[in-house]
Amino acid sequence: MKWIGALLFIAAATWIGFEWSQTLNKRPKHIRQLKNALQTLEAEILYSQLPLKDAFATIARQIPEPVQSFFQNLAQGLEKDNGDLESLWKKEVDLLIKDSAFGTNEGEILLQFGQTLGQHDFLQQQKHIQLTIYHLERELEEARDNQFRYEKMAKSLGILGGLFIVLLLI
Repeated sequence: MKWIGALLFIAAATWIGFEWSQTLNKRPKHIRQLKNALQTLEAEILYSQLPLKDAFATIARQIPEPVQSFFQNLAQGLEKDNGDLESLWKKEVDLLIKDSAFGTNEGEILLQFGQTLGQHDFLQQQKHIQLTIYHLERELEEARDNQFRYEKMAKSLGILGGLFIVLLLI
């Protein structure tokens, strides 16, 4: 019975290590999706001159999860309320951070961008989008570095940490 418990503990620690590794792996992918979404938003605002709710709906059809849900919820929220974009944006950013591999830095970048969205003319809006993309590019580089540095370590640490604790308890 003791050995079964030890094996279960090692398996749980290994699973935790692999989940951590998966989060490190997903973060750059999610940041790239968000950058693509913002580039699409820029094109929709500048060239198509769509209203924000239509631009958000267009982006939601083109981008995979979890960013898709973010823009889809924004489009639906604007359609229902047609009210305060800033509070809707903040609520959806909080949900996105919770449901994805984004870190707090990406959340802060998005919150700052949300404060300027729809407040300026086309050229100023383009500058804000470009600035946000620049900040996300910086975060993408950091996420890639962390993935490269810590992905294998997370897996190994899960396995070895579980073995170490089991050996201490036996």
